[in-house]
Amino acid sequence: MEEKKKYASKKFIKNIAFFGDADISLADETYKCAFDVAEALAKEGYVIVDGGGPGVMEAATTGAEKAGGETISVTFDPVKAPGFEGKYIGNVTDTEVVTTNYIERMFKLMENGDSFIIFKGGSGTMSEFGTAWVLAKLYYGHHKPFILFGEHWIPIIDAIRDNMNIDAKEYSVFEICRNKGEVLAAIQRFEMKIATRDHSQDGDGDEYDKAFTK
Repeated sequence: MEEKKKYASKKFIKNIAFFGDADISLADETYKCAFDVAEALAKEGYVIVDGGGPGVMEAATTGAEKAGGETISVTFDPVKAPGFEGKYIGNVTDTEVVTTNYIERMFKLMENGDSFIIFKGGSGTMSEFGTAWVLAKLYYGHHKPFILFGEHWIPIIDAIRDNMNIDAKEYSVFEICRNKGEVLAAIQRFEMKIATRDHSQDGDGDEYDKAFTK
């Protein structure tokens, strides 16, 4: 009991990573939602992390900047990956983490985020969703929780539930949110759940494990 009280006021989620479609304009509803969510989170003191590209990533940076928040980008130069959008000149963050390939970039995004928000996107976004989900399964109990943003996720998760072999507990590692108010509330619930975990071994383990656990 005393151990749990010790962590009750500690803030475990500081950095929140954004994932989503790179190929959308400022007028797209997903762009607007990502901007609004990033702005709201930055106002609450969260650091916004994204992949340094256009679309949802740009929206995350500019939304955070509007609120005077801190931003981090994780990038790589896609010399041999013509299908990847690469770093966007208009997405300028406070800190840039440069990686050498797509896989390293994705895992560095996961490492630099304490929680993730996944918006509508394409196959790249689906790979990020799958990675966040499997890491939450592998490290369940000390995993990083995430948010699926938008109504479109409901039928997707329903289809997965009906057609795939996913353990029941795996559905507890994320929440589906529809607006910035629901996102802020979900982050607070994540914080409360993390605070109740056993943190007696925090700081132990190798660098790889620490990158994906809270």
